[in-house]
Amino acid sequence: MNILPNIRIVGLALFLEKEKTLVIGDLHIGYEEALNKRGLLVPRVYFKEMMQNLEQVLLEVKPRLIILLGDVKHEFGTISRQEWKEALFLLDYLLAKAKVVILKGNHDKILGPIARKKEIELKESLSVGEILLCHGDKLMPAKNAAFKKAKTLIIGHEHPAIGIRDSARIERYKCFLKGKYKRKDIIVVPSFSLVTEGTDVLQEKLLSPFIKNIDDFEAFVVADKTYAFGRIGKMSRLN
Repeated sequence: MNILPNIRIVGLALFLEKEKTLVIGDLHIGYEEALNKRGLLVPRVYFKEMMQNLEQVLLEVKPRLIILLGDVKHEFGTISRQEWKEALFLLDYLLAKAKVVILKGNHDKILGPIARKKEIELKESLSVGEILLCHGDKLMPAKNAAFKKAKTLIIGHEHPAIGIRDSARIERYKCFLKGKYKRKDIIVVPSFSLVTEGTDVLQEKLLSPFIKNIDDFEAFVVADKTYAFGRIGKMSRLN
């Protein structure tokens, strides 16, 4: 499904068709180890499942460039054993497919050693044609040349999801969001990590300063396929 012209949803990723660029958000590698250290016995099976999802995406599209939209790793102040092992495995896999660029997220304060080991560029933001990509945890200056030129913004950080009620039970699904920011189209990409379901945009406090009024955004829910759910404001009233 195309969320905007030439921008297609592929699983939990975005494919910029004209630019042959794959965009993957918020992997949070190492989250299971972080939970284990806090005494939560989470099985370490999610990385394998994430790689299987990634393989399915790359069977469908053949990118020339892969952009990781920040928060590749989870720990703030260190690089855990799981992060070293799994991040390097992931990057080797991606580099065999295309050029890779990493945009720095708020969890990536010490990602540098991993990026340098694989000779991968680590940037704050990146322009691809008239599309500007950044993590989304902080605003870009309005006078920034790349921001002024861009017609579309793509961010991560928010981990958007929607809770769908079935009687007393609420099932949560990851989703993409599409809206406007300063007259530009903006797309919010869900987390590619499978450890958590994400932030329920109908119920929970939002994180990204790019999202001013969630009611004006449209949701595209990812389940067995992608479903266009319409405006958040309408769903909020129905919920």
